[in-house]
Amino acid sequence: MKTVTFPNGTQVPALGMGTWNMGDAESRRADEIASIRAGLEAGIRVVDTAEMYGSGRSEKLVGEAIRGLRDDVFLVSKVLPSNASRAGVRRACEASLKRLGTDWLDLYLLHWEGSVPLAETIAGFADLVDAGLIRSWGVSNFDTDGMRAVEAIHSPTPCAANQVLYSLDYRGVEFDLLEHDRAAGVVTMAYSPLGQGGELLRAPVLARVARRHTTSLGPATPAQVALAWVLRQPDVLAIPKAGSPKHQHENFAAQEIVLTRNDLAEIDGAIAPPRRKEPLAMI
Repeated sequence: MKTVTFPNGTQVPALGMGTWNMGDAESRRADEIASIRAGLEAGIRVVDTAEMYGSGRSEKLVGEAIRGLRDDVFLVSKVLPSNASRAGVRRACEASLKRLGTDWLDLYLLHWEGSVPLAETIAGFADLVDAGLIRSWGVSNFDTDGMRAVEAIHSPTPCAANQVLYSLDYRGVEFDLLEHDRAAGVVTMAYSPLGQGGELLRAPVLARVARRHTTSLGPATPAQVALAWVLRQPDVLAIPKAGSPKHQHENFAAQEIVLTRNDLAEIDGAIAPPRRKEPLAMI
Protein backbone atom coordinates (compact mmCIF):
# COMPACT_ATOMS: atom_id res chain seq x y z
CA MET A 1 0.00 0.00 0.00
CA LYS A 2 1.40 3.38 -1.01
CA THR A 3 2.06 5.76 1.88
CA VAL A 4 2.81 9.43 2.57
CA THR A 5 4.93 10.80 5.41
CA PHE A 6 4.21 13.99 7.33
CA PRO A 7 7.00 16.27 8.61
CA ASN A 8 6.73 14.82 12.14
CA GLY A 9 7.54 11.37 10.74
CA THR A 10 4.00 9.99 10.87
CA GLN A 11 3.38 7.67 7.92
CA VAL A 12 -0.12 6.85 6.70
CA PRO A 13 -1.64 5.14 3.65
CA ALA A 14 -2.04 7.48 0.67
CA LEU A 15 -5.75 6.63 0.45
CA GLY A 16 -7.94 8.20 3.12
CA MET A 17 -11.62 8.95 3.59
CA GLY A 18 -13.45 12.25 3.16
CA THR A 19 -16.75 13.00 4.90
CA TRP A 20 -18.13 16.10 3.20
CA ASN A 21 -21.97 15.90 3.09
CA MET A 22 -21.95 12.92 5.45
CA GLY A 23 -24.11 13.06 8.55
CA ASP A 24 -26.73 15.26 6.89
CA ALA A 25 -29.47 12.63 6.45
CA GLU A 26 -30.65 10.20 9.13
CA SER A 27 -31.66 7.73 6.41
CA ARG A 28 -28.02 7.40 5.29
CA ARG A 29 -26.42 7.45 8.72
CA ALA A 30 -26.08 3.68 9.25
CA ASP A 31 -24.52 3.19 5.81
CA GLU A 32 -22.13 6.12 6.31
CA ILE A 33 -20.94 4.82 9.67
CA ALA A 34 -20.57 1.33 8.23
CA SER A 35 -18.58 2.79 5.32
CA ILE A 36 -16.06 4.49 7.63
CA ARG A 37 -15.69 1.34 9.69
CA ALA A 38 -15.24 -0.76 6.55
CA GLY A 39 -12.46 1.55 5.45
CA LEU A 40 -10.69 1.26 8.79
CA GLU A 41 -11.04 -2.51 8.74
CA ALA A 42 -9.52 -2.59 5.26
CA GLY A 43 -6.48 -0.60 6.39
CA ILE A 44 -7.39 3.02 5.60
CA ARG A 45 -6.28 5.30 8.43
CA VAL A 46 -6.99 8.93 7.49
CA VAL A 47 -10.48 10.26 8.18
CA ASP A 48 -11.02 13.88 7.17
CA THR A 49 -13.83 16.12 8.39
CA ALA A 50 -14.44 19.79 9.28
CA GLU A 51 -16.50 21.92 11.64
CA MET A 52 -18.18 23.41 8.57
CA TYR A 53 -19.50 20.09 7.26
CA GLY A 54 -23.14 20.05 8.25
CA SER A 55 -22.38 22.59 11.01
CA GLY A 56 -20.69 19.84 13.01
CA ARG A 57 -22.92 16.93 11.98
CA SER A 58 -20.10 15.29 10.03
CA GLU A 59 -17.80 15.44 13.06
CA LYS A 60 -20.49 13.84 15.22
CA LEU A 61 -20.94 11.05 12.67
CA VAL A 62 -17.20 10.47 12.50
CA GLY A 63 -17.01 10.41 16.28
CA GLU A 64 -19.63 7.69 16.39
CA ALA A 65 -17.97 5.71 13.61
CA ILE A 66 -14.52 5.67 15.22
CA ARG A 67 -15.69 5.03 18.78
CA GLY A 68 -13.44 2.34 20.23
CA LEU A 69 -11.07 2.62 17.24
CA ARG A 70 -9.42 5.98 17.90
CA ASP A 71 -5.88 4.61 18.02
CA ASP A 72 -6.35 3.20 14.50
CA VAL A 73 -7.33 6.58 13.04
CA PHE A 74 -5.33 9.54 11.75
CA LEU A 75 -8.01 12.14 12.41
CA VAL A 76 -8.17 15.43 10.51
CA SER A 77 -10.51 18.38 10.99
CA LYS A 78 -10.61 21.98 9.82
CA VAL A 79 -11.30 25.35 11.39
CA LEU A 80 -13.35 27.99 9.61
CA PRO A 81 -11.51 31.24 8.77
CA SER A 82 -14.04 33.16 10.87
CA ASN A 83 -12.90 31.16 13.92
CA ALA A 84 -9.19 31.38 13.15
CA SER A 85 -8.03 34.02 15.62
CA ARG A 86 -5.51 32.83 18.19
CA ALA A 87 -8.19 32.41 20.85
CA GLY A 88 -10.84 31.35 18.34
CA VAL A 89 -8.75 28.46 17.10
CA ARG A 90 -8.63 27.06 20.63
CA ARG A 91 -12.39 27.36 21.09
CA ALA A 92 -13.14 25.83 17.69
CA CYS A 93 -10.72 22.96 18.23
CA GLU A 94 -12.17 22.13 21.63
CA ALA A 95 -15.68 22.14 20.15
CA SER A 96 -14.57 19.80 17.35
CA LEU A 97 -12.90 17.47 19.85
CA LYS A 98 -16.11 17.30 21.86
CA ARG A 99 -18.18 16.45 18.78
CA LEU A 100 -15.62 13.84 17.72
CA GLY A 101 -15.38 12.31 21.18
CA THR A 102 -11.60 12.46 21.31
CA ASP A 103 -8.85 14.28 23.18
CA TRP A 104 -6.67 15.14 20.20
CA LEU A 105 -6.51 15.64 16.44
CA ASP A 106 -3.66 14.25 14.38
CA LEU A 107 -3.95 17.15 11.94
CA TYR A 108 -5.84 20.45 12.12
CA LEU A 109 -6.24 22.64 9.04
CA LEU A 110 -7.25 26.21 8.30
CA HIS A 111 -10.13 25.58 5.87
CA TRP A 112 -9.25 28.52 3.65
CA GLU A 113 -7.55 31.87 4.13
CA GLY A 114 -9.73 34.59 5.60
CA SER A 115 -9.30 38.00 7.17
CA VAL A 116 -7.42 36.86 10.28
CA PRO A 117 -3.65 37.31 9.76
CA LEU A 118 -1.97 33.98 9.04
CA ALA A 119 0.62 34.60 11.74
CA GLU A 120 -2.14 34.76 14.36
CA THR A 121 -3.76 31.52 13.18
CA ILE A 122 -0.41 29.73 13.08
CA ALA A 123 0.38 30.96 16.58
CA GLY A 124 -2.95 29.48 17.65
CA PHE A 125 -2.01 26.17 16.05
CA ALA A 126 1.32 26.22 17.93
CA ASP A 127 -0.61 26.75 21.18
CA LEU A 128 -2.73 23.70 20.39
CA VAL A 129 0.35 21.57 19.70
CA ASP A 130 1.86 22.68 23.02
CA ALA A 131 -1.39 21.82 24.79
CA GLY A 132 -1.47 18.34 23.23
CA LEU A 133 -4.79 19.00 21.51
CA ILE A 134 -3.34 18.58 18.01
CA ARG A 135 -0.21 16.83 16.77
CA SER A 136 0.29 18.79 13.55
CA TRP A 137 -1.31 21.60 11.56
CA GLY A 138 -1.76 22.69 7.98
CA VAL A 139 -3.91 24.62 5.56
CA SER A 140 -6.51 24.00 2.89
CA ASN A 141 -7.23 25.70 -0.44
CA PHE A 142 -3.88 27.51 -0.51
CA ASP A 143 -2.14 28.17 -3.82
CA THR A 144 1.61 28.59 -4.28
CA ASP A 145 1.71 32.23 -3.16
CA GLY A 146 -0.29 31.35 -0.08
CA MET A 147 2.07 28.51 0.75
CA ARG A 148 5.03 30.87 0.44
CA ALA A 149 3.31 33.18 2.92
CA VAL A 150 2.81 30.29 5.33
CA GLU A 151 6.45 29.24 4.99
CA ALA A 152 7.63 32.79 5.75
CA ILE A 153 5.99 32.68 9.22
CA HIS A 154 8.14 31.17 11.94
CA SER A 155 6.53 28.32 13.85
CA PRO A 156 7.99 25.70 16.18
CA THR A 157 6.19 23.04 14.12
CA PRO A 158 6.05 23.17 10.32
CA CYS A 159 3.03 23.20 8.05
CA ALA A 160 2.28 19.52 7.48
CA ALA A 161 -0.37 19.54 4.75
CA ASN A 162 -2.22 21.54 2.13
CA GLN A 163 -5.64 20.17 1.21
CA VAL A 164 -6.76 21.20 -2.28
CA LEU A 165 -9.20 20.23 -4.99
CA TYR A 166 -7.41 17.80 -7.29
CA SER A 167 -8.90 15.43 -9.83
CA LEU A 168 -8.76 14.84 -13.55
CA ASP A 169 -11.21 17.65 -14.15
CA TYR A 170 -9.31 20.04 -11.83
CA ARG A 171 -5.67 19.66 -12.82
CA GLY A 172 -4.48 23.24 -12.26
CA VAL A 173 -2.42 22.34 -9.17
CA GLU A 174 -0.11 20.30 -11.40
CA PHE A 175 1.36 23.45 -12.91
CA ASP A 176 3.44 24.39 -9.86
CA LEU A 177 1.64 23.74 -6.56
CA LEU A 178 2.19 19.98 -6.28
CA GLU A 179 5.92 20.34 -6.82
CA HIS A 180 6.14 23.33 -4.50
CA ASP A 181 4.46 21.42 -1.67
CA ARG A 182 6.59 18.36 -2.34
CA ALA A 183 9.81 20.36 -2.21
CA ALA A 184 8.69 21.95 1.07
CA GLY A 185 7.93 18.59 2.65
CA VAL A 186 4.20 19.35 2.71
CA VAL A 187 1.73 16.54 2.00
CA THR A 188 -0.90 17.52 -0.58
CA MET A 189 -4.33 16.20 0.36
CA ALA A 190 -6.57 15.80 -2.69
CA TYR A 191 -10.24 16.37 -1.94
CA SER A 192 -12.99 15.32 -4.39
CA PRO A 193 -10.50 13.19 -6.38
CA LEU A 194 -13.38 11.62 -8.30
CA GLY A 195 -14.68 14.96 -9.53
CA GLN A 196 -18.12 16.44 -8.94
CA GLY A 197 -21.54 15.25 -10.00
CA GLY A 198 -20.36 12.17 -11.88
CA GLU A 199 -19.65 13.99 -15.15
CA LEU A 200 -15.93 13.13 -15.05
CA LEU A 201 -16.69 9.45 -14.54
CA ARG A 202 -18.64 9.40 -17.81
CA ALA A 203 -15.54 10.45 -19.78
CA PRO A 204 -15.00 7.88 -22.57
CA VAL A 205 -11.25 7.80 -21.94
CA LEU A 206 -11.76 6.45 -18.43
CA ALA A 207 -14.00 3.68 -19.74
CA ARG A 208 -11.37 2.74 -22.34
CA VAL A 209 -8.57 2.62 -19.78
CA ALA A 210 -10.74 0.73 -17.28
CA ARG A 211 -11.29 -2.06 -19.81
CA ARG A 212 -7.53 -2.75 -19.72
CA HIS A 213 -7.40 -3.29 -15.94
CA THR A 214 -8.83 -5.55 -13.29
CA THR A 215 -8.87 -5.50 -9.49
CA SER A 216 -9.59 -8.11 -6.85
CA LEU A 217 -13.25 -7.08 -7.15
CA GLY A 218 -13.37 -7.70 -10.90
CA PRO A 219 -13.08 -5.43 -13.96
CA ALA A 220 -11.88 -1.93 -13.13
CA THR A 221 -14.37 0.92 -13.23
CA PRO A 222 -13.90 4.49 -14.52
CA ALA A 223 -14.09 5.73 -10.92
CA GLN A 224 -11.27 3.41 -9.88
CA VAL A 225 -9.14 4.62 -12.79
CA ALA A 226 -9.77 8.25 -11.83
CA LEU A 227 -8.74 7.51 -8.24
CA ALA A 228 -5.69 5.51 -9.29
CA TRP A 229 -4.66 8.46 -11.47
CA VAL A 230 -4.59 10.76 -8.41
CA LEU A 231 -2.90 8.15 -6.22
CA ARG A 232 -0.04 7.77 -8.71
CA GLN A 233 1.36 11.12 -7.60
CA PRO A 234 4.09 11.01 -4.93
CA ASP A 235 3.35 12.78 -1.63
CA VAL A 236 -0.37 13.06 -2.44
CA LEU A 237 -3.03 11.76 -0.06
CA ALA A 238 -6.44 11.24 -1.70
CA ILE A 239 -9.57 11.52 0.45
CA PRO A 240 -12.59 10.40 -1.59
CA LYS A 241 -15.96 10.13 0.09
CA ALA A 242 -17.70 6.76 0.21
CA GLY A 243 -21.25 6.60 1.50
CA SER A 244 -21.50 2.81 1.72
CA PRO A 245 -19.21 -0.16 2.48
CA LYS A 246 -19.51 -1.27 -1.18
CA HIS A 247 -18.27 2.10 -2.41
CA GLN A 248 -15.50 2.05 0.21
CA HIS A 249 -14.27 -1.35 -0.95
CA GLU A 250 -14.28 -0.14 -4.56
CA ASN A 251 -12.14 2.85 -3.59
CA PHE A 252 -9.75 0.60 -1.68
CA ALA A 253 -9.36 -1.75 -4.66
CA ALA A 254 -8.38 1.21 -6.89
CA GLN A 255 -4.96 1.04 -5.25
CA GLU A 256 -4.34 -2.18 -7.18
CA ILE A 257 -4.42 -0.37 -10.53
CA VAL A 258 -1.04 0.59 -11.96
CA LEU A 259 -1.57 2.91 -14.89
CA THR A 260 0.85 2.42 -17.77
CA ARG A 261 2.63 5.10 -19.77
CA ASN A 262 0.17 4.48 -22.58
CA ASP A 263 -2.76 4.85 -20.17
CA LEU A 264 -1.42 8.16 -18.87
CA ALA A 265 -0.70 9.45 -22.37
CA GLU A 266 -4.21 8.56 -23.51
CA ILE A 267 -5.71 10.32 -20.48
CA ASP A 268 -3.56 13.42 -21.10
CA GLY A 269 -4.68 13.43 -24.73
CA ALA A 270 -8.33 13.53 -23.68
CA ILE A 271 -8.04 15.67 -20.54
CA ALA A 272 -5.05 17.94 -21.00
CA PRO A 273 -2.75 18.97 -18.14
CA PRO A 274 -2.41 22.72 -17.45
CA ARG A 275 -0.10 24.63 -19.77
CA ARG A 276 -0.18 27.87 -17.80
CA LYS A 277 -0.87 29.05 -14.28
CA GLU A 278 -4.57 28.86 -13.39
CA PRO A 279 -6.53 30.28 -10.44
CA LEU A 280 -6.81 27.69 -7.69
CA ALA A 281 -10.11 25.87 -8.03
CA MET A 282 -12.27 25.46 -4.91
CA ILE A 283 -15.63 23.91 -4.15
